[in-house]
Amino acid sequence: GERLAKPERGKMRVHKISNVNKALDFIASKGVKLVSIGAEEIVDGNVKMTLGMIWTIILRFAIQDISVEETSAKEGLLLWCQRKTAPYKNVNIQNFHISWKDGLGFCALIHRHRPELIDYGKLRKDDPLTNLNTAFDVAEKYLDIPKMLDAEDIVGTARPDEKAIMTYVSSFYHAFSGAQKAETAANRICKVLAVNQENEQLMEDYEKLASDLLEWIRRTIPWLENRAPENTMQAMQQKLEDFRDYRRLHKPPKVQEKCQLEINFNTLQTKLRLSNRPAFMPSEGKMVSDINNAWGGLEQAEKGYEEWLLNEIRRLERLDHLAEKFRQKASIHESWTDGKEAMLQQKDYETATLSEIKALLKKHEAFESDLAAHQDRVEQIAAIAQELNELDYYDSPSVNARCQKICDQWDNLGALTQKRREALERTEKLLETIDQLYLEYAKRAAPFNNWMEGAMEDLQDTFIVHTIEEIQGLSTAHEQFKATLPDADKERQAILGIHNEVSKIVQTYHVNMAGTNPYTTITPHEINGKWEHVRQLVPRRDQALMEEHARQQQNERLRKQFGAQANVIGPWIQTKME
Repeated sequence: GERLAKPERGKMRVHKISNVNKALDFIASKGVKLVSIGAEEIVDGNVKMTLGMIWTIILRFAIQDISVEETSAKEGLLLWCQRKTAPYKNVNIQNFHISWKDGLGFCALIHRHRPELIDYGKLRKDDPLTNLNTAFDVAEKYLDIPKMLDAEDIVGTARPDEKAIMTYVSSFYHAFSGAQKAETAANRICKVLAVNQENEQLMEDYEKLASDLLEWIRRTIPWLENRAPENTMQAMQQKLEDFRDYRRLHKPPKVQEKCQLEINFNTLQTKLRLSNRPAFMPSEGKMVSDINNAWGGLEQAEKGYEEWLLNEIRRLERLDHLAEKFRQKASIHESWTDGKEAMLQQKDYETATLSEIKALLKKHEAFESDLAAHQDRVEQIAAIAQELNELDYYDSPSVNARCQKICDQWDNLGALTQKRREALERTEKLLETIDQLYLEYAKRAAPFNNWMEGAMEDLQDTFIVHTIEEIQGLSTAHEQFKATLPDADKERQAILGIHNEVSKIVQTYHVNMAGTNPYTTITPHEINGKWEHVRQLVPRRDQALMEEHARQQQNERLRKQFGAQANVIGPWIQTKME
């Protein structure tokens, strides 16, 4: 409430030093000795000097004025703590460092003045972290004492910082003793002013204060009852900050106004009664009971608003976590599926050999196993999207669109996978059939080809005979060969039929054959060519045998003629020779 010299507006170092000096001069005017603390060091950011000055201010304005039973400052504050915590078990305040490590001292101070805020019976000495955090949270939430200390630091330090503990404990002293002082001062003021103030002025003040307070309550309640959720955590945090500002800055003055209103009303009634005047009747709707009812409605709305804020923040935290989880899983899945559709739509099997088809099938089976392993991730993505919808996530449309795209792509992948498997298996079956036909063709074509080559060799073989019996033997063998030709032709047609069946399969199912029959080099063209050659050689052989047979018959006649004449001339020659 006191005035300081007006600060300078400049941003230069000289202006900053001047402003700091004005503050130091004020501190010095209150009897504080600033040893070795100069404005230049503070402006230059000397941490040690700055901290020393802050502690000096705390000591002078927060601790030095404490007075308990003729003791002051640190000793008075320690005595006050000992008196207030005396009835509590396991609390023994002897100093401002290790006596506070278990947190029970802070809890006892709060419970002594506000027993409804802490269930002291449930606290345990062996759980200092819980005790300290409970005291700090309650003090910040209900007593407007900021959380200056950190529970982990206190527990983890062999000897907590004495100055920090003293500063924090002094806040409790001022919080609890200030209310009593304010009431005492108000009563004294009422007594002093009761004689001098006019009753009418008190009535006007009451009416105005009541009107202002009710109007403030009327404006504030709709704000506290507004449950319109925000889409982002930042916006909800801002609402929480606004609410904390309301609790810290806007409400406390109104609490004071309400107390002052009740005090003024009671004082006025007392004065009127002592003056033997009729009791004061406020305007309709401005009775103390009306204000209390309105205030009760305000606090009810405030409580509901705080619960709603915390629930909304928890909901948004959950939503942010789920949304991030959704994005991560979706990105991983999309990265995995990238290029899979193009891979499944390849027609590489159309020009593959049977061994390559079998390798492609093995590869496809491995892909199907991989695809099945990713089913869980797709289900998780859909479940997260569903949960985001149920929790009213603000960006649900984009989440749903992305999820739908993933699900559609997944269904398409499944369909393409099945289609490729069917194509691979169909191609494998066709190639296996063709392979079997090729093998059968090779097994039958080889001996038939050897037979034809042997037949051509025999049919073209030259022969030398000297008797009719020899030529008759050759003719008989040739006739027997000719008798085998119909069966041989059937075998040729069967072999060609196998090849034709392969061609039919290729044309019917549009199989792109890579290469020729792997089991033989004998082509149907060669078989037909050799067969045609055999057929041409048979009549030639017939003609040659017939000609040779006629020649042998002629020779036989000549031999017989020669024999008959020789048989006549021979004996005659013999006789003549003798």
